Amino acid sequence: MHRRQLLGAAAASAALLAAPRFARSASATTLRFIPVIDLAFTDPIFAGAFVSRNHGFMVFDTLYGIDSKLQVSPQMVEGHRVENDGLRWELQLRDGLTWHDGERVTARDCVASIRRWSKRDALGGALMAATNELSAPDDRTIRFDLKKQFPILPMALGKAAVPACFMMPERLANTDPFKQMPEVIGSGPFRFVADERVPGARNVYQRFEGYKPRETGASDWTAGPKVVHYDRVEWTTMPDAATGAAALQSGEQDWQETTPHDLLPLLKRNRNIAIDVLDELGFCCNMRVNALQPPFDNPAIRRALLGAIDQTAFMTAVAGQDPAYQHSPIGFFAPNTPMASEVGLDVFKGPRDYDKVKRDLAAAGYKGEKVVLLVPADSLAQKPLGDVAAGMLQQAGMNVDYQALDFGAVLTRRNRRTPVSEGGWSAFVANWQGIDWLNPGSHMTLRGDASYPGWFESARIEGLRSQWLEAPDLATQQRLAAEIQAAAFEEVPYYPLGLYKQPTAYRKSITGVNRGTVTFWNVRPT
Repeated sequence: MHRRQLLGAAAASAALLAAPRFARSASATTLRFIPVIDLAFTDPIFAGAFVSRNHGFMVFDTLYGIDSKLQVSPQMVEGHRVENDGLRWELQLRDGLTWHDGERVTARDCVASIRRWSKRDALGGALMAATNELSAPDDRTIRFDLKKQFPILPMALGKAAVPACFMMPERLANTDPFKQMPEVIGSGPFRFVADERVPGARNVYQRFEGYKPRETGASDWTAGPKVVHYDRVEWTTMPDAATGAAALQSGEQDWQETTPHDLLPLLKRNRNIAIDVLDELGFCCNMRVNALQPPFDNPAIRRALLGAIDQTAFMTAVAGQDPAYQHSPIGFFAPNTPMASEVGLDVFKGPRDYDKVKRDLAAAGYKGEKVVLLVPADSLAQKPLGDVAAGMLQQAGMNVDYQALDFGAVLTRRNRRTPVSEGGWSAFVANWQGIDWLNPGSHMTLRGDASYPGWFESARIEGLRSQWLEAPDLATQQRLAAEIQAAAFEEVPYYPLGLYKQPTAYRKSITGVNRGTVTFWNVRPT
């Protein structure tokens, strides 16, 4: 049965599920929000998930912010001074910044936070590799003494891509970045109410009265003043998107982060609901493969499978038939951004010939090894991606073991390096914001250093990336990005699956929703 046909019943279910909980806590200054998926992990450095990043921007703050035009500006810092021919950067914290526990934010906290983040982030790792010493000469000064110039330092510290460089108290920032922090304390505009958290169902945030917004600039994405107009924000997880849409229509919820494309015609007829695409860069999708285990430890097999990838089929499964909401073919950088190119895209054009793919796979050495495909069954976008991937792999003659798990379980299991016979995996599907695929510096899944699950290594790609980081101008950067894309089509760290644009829906009783990813400052009741 089609999802729209279920909407009436879903509305009744939503009322039964939601009413008792909201009756206890709702007020005129409560914003009720449905996240795309459950917040499985509350540490946005430990967890490379959008939902953890969105939670992070509520609770934590960043030294710099980024606007919807991708321009970076000071956020926690007043500004910076560059000396010694670009080899010394001194960042000065704004006065009056405090943690949620009442302690003052210091430069030592920020230094520890930068170090923790840099161990999980591609661009952060590059920044630290270019740094001789990172120090805090006084409570408000963060000092970088560099080995070589790093002019994109503010962009690295202010990017909104996963993982963002969130500041946290030194005692928490000293936590191993591959382990989750024991508590959630930030200096951002909201406090996390840990004792009201119900894993899998509910997360609550309260306005932090001690937050000091910037006094200048325009509120745009993560840049400018972060002015909070709600006392409380409640996230309610609703795994069924139709139930969430019904709760939005009935007024039990105010905002649904991710609205199914097939429900858009119905919701657009409701005069109380606004539909918008906040991020025009969209979501780039991919299938990551395990380069440590057969069959994808063989680059020839990875190349042979390129002929089976039907990007249009993947994007139609996620976003429907409307071409306004999808784009294919795409390469290894977000389309319509400076580093994108047409290099290698011919492999995705024209009809798929699965008989040829079977022959190519056999010639490359595929011998029927089991392919364990991890699919987040509770993800609105990743579940259909996984379904199409399973069918595609089977049509190509591969021995597919489809593993439907919840999103948190996929995040955990993909860290296993063991063979599939011992609980390992072969491939997983994912969606990334376009900002995650902007350039070689911050593109985690395009690294060749085995730092990301899948553990792909490429001295060629890493060498080109190092050149890109030192490129003197845009033309040189674009040439190097094209060379990286050519290398990626030969070595295949993952398979690009296309790009889709994701609408969000909210009741017209709220206004001031920022562009870019979901943020909760500036949003106000009408």
